[in-house]
Amino acid sequence: FSPSVLGTREHWDAAYERELQTFQDIGDTGEIWFGEESMVRIIRWLEKHKVPLDSSVLDIGTGNGVLLVELAKSGYMNLTGIDYSPSAIQLSEKVREKEGMSNIKLKVEDFLAPSAELSGFDICIDKGTFDAVSLDPGDAVAKRKLYVGSLCRVLKPEGFFLITSCNWTKEELLDEFREGFEILEELPTPKFCFGGRIGNSVTALVFQRK
Repeated sequence: FSPSVLGTREHWDAAYERELQTFQDIGDTGEIWFGEESMVRIIRWLEKHKVPLDSSVLDIGTGNGVLLVELAKSGYMNLTGIDYSPSAIQLSEKVREKEGMSNIKLKVEDFLAPSAELSGFDICIDKGTFDAVSLDPGDAVAKRKLYVGSLCRVLKPEGFFLITSCNWTKEELLDEFREGFEILEELPTPKFCFGGRIGNSVTALVFQRK
């Protein structure tokens, strides 16, 4: 991919500063990455596979924290969200407060250099964070490897990793996560037709850590 400001911390700090101000002004929680259906898709999968409600869940790059709120409303109790942007965590704290979800844990963390206590999760979820890492104007290839290494450290063996991406195809993601993970399922996402060919604008996969 071509490097992009979407891969820089400065971009996300500024974006979440704006969303934080908007939330304070009018109570709007801001953009839901990949739309409401992306959250429904994740929660349906967890419910379908009877993932226990006390499973520890990590939302990587939580942004406004709305996914965690929806998980909490569905009965999940052990929820953690991290983001490298302090403004994102401030926003997600305010959203958590507004929704009365005091059991959601939120931390400023860079997933490429996670703290020691960030470990032992049953489920890790990524909606767009790996995409952003892939656009980093620095060494994106090295950072993708760091991401996979971090995922291996924080996710328990046999744990599940649910990723939603608009930059990567299923085959490419299988290649990126080939070390340490195996594919369990591809989740249905909206299809489009262009020039007689059918494709997906979003890829959603479930991996299991070996």
